[in-house]
Amino acid sequence: MNQDDPAVASAKGKGPGQNMSDAALAMAAATHSPAQSSPTTGFGTPIEADCQVPAARRRCGTDAVLVLRRTVSPLLPLRHDSSQSVTNSVFEFPKENGRTYHGFRAGTYHFPNDPNETDRLDFQFEILKYCFSDRNYFAPLNNPKRILDVGTGTGQWAIEMGDEFPDAEVQATDLSPVQPVSVPENVHFFIDDASEEDWTLPSGYFDYIHTRVLLGCFTDFREIIRKGFYYTKPGGYMESQDIMSTPYCDDGTMPPDWPFSEWTQYGDDAAMEADRPMRIANKFKRWYEAAGFVDVQEKVFKLPINGWPRDKHLKTLGVMSEENWMSGLSGLSMALFSRILNWSKTEIEVYLVNVRKAIQDKRVHAYHKVYVVWGRKPLTATPGSGTATSAALGTATSAAPGTPV
Repeated sequence: MNQDDPAVASAKGKGPGQNMSDAALAMAAATHSPAQSSPTTGFGTPIEADCQVPAARRRCGTDAVLVLRRTVSPLLPLRHDSSQSVTNSVFEFPKENGRTYHGFRAGTYHFPNDPNETDRLDFQFEILKYCFSDRNYFAPLNNPKRILDVGTGTGQWAIEMGDEFPDAEVQATDLSPVQPVSVPENVHFFIDDASEEDWTLPSGYFDYIHTRVLLGCFTDFREIIRKGFYYTKPGGYMESQDIMSTPYCDDGTMPPDWPFSEWTQYGDDAAMEADRPMRIANKFKRWYEAAGFVDVQEKVFKLPINGWPRDKHLKTLGVMSEENWMSGLSGLSMALFSRILNWSKTEIEVYLVNVRKAIQDKRVHAYHKVYVVWGRKPLTATPGSGTATSAALGTATSAAPGTPV
């Protein structure tokens, strides 16, 4: 999005009580694109002196074989000499507005990596596990030998997959070394940026590639799917599980000026300006098909904002979701609102008071949609499959209608 976009300009520098007009919000929703051309770096927010992560939170160590995957030759078995040891700088987390962020490729990911956030990510894993009725994946896996988890976070999904498939090699990548030390012997964590064109592995290497909750992480998620197709072996699967940032309501109880909806719009605006779009989950299915995957399937789940539902499963899910939002709202807001919208820390915290009240309001029957999409790489790839450009994967910028739940 252009720096002069009136929708974003109207949000910049505004604090509590100076919110975007309905017209500006409508224009922002109509003009925002789910894919941008290049990452925006060099944000103006001053960054305080570097802060090293406390030893207690250095959860990743030699037992997990944490390595940098940026190498000059293809990385095959994880313990080969081509692996490069993590340098101390990777553990030096810049501190901003009281939160710490990743040091590797600093500034490209707008959410913190401190203990509060890693605890929230662990809880988020449990929320999705409950949402999916105790499932970690939906693709019809048959004794996979090589598994990749892109953007693993605290590594809980990779660890459980390592336990379930003890004969498989499970690789998991992230920008931050915040994974546990004690992990199954077949699980290995890498510091790596999936936006790199070359994943330093041969094509068709993995039986299964998995992504989860990566909204706001990449310039163009179609490129991640394209690379996933290239690195998935013929007959293998890729699967993406993500949350649509837009709140939905089926019974008219969500007012147009609901503070949580406004917060979501601000976050979407800031993410688009930062070239890291949020609204991507409802496009996965067609992006998978455009990349060359076949037998593409889609499931959509309800994730209530709080405990408003009567249904026992949905009510429990909503209670968990509310707790997740209450603990994570500040961290999810701080970098985007300060770096992109130029709000001060105090303005952000004051603004979030009413947002938290809105999240707890059970009179509003709002929910998010969780999309799960998986597809199979055909045994015989069509010409050009796995090397498709962004243009070949589609250039549509308007949000597709949400799938009915």
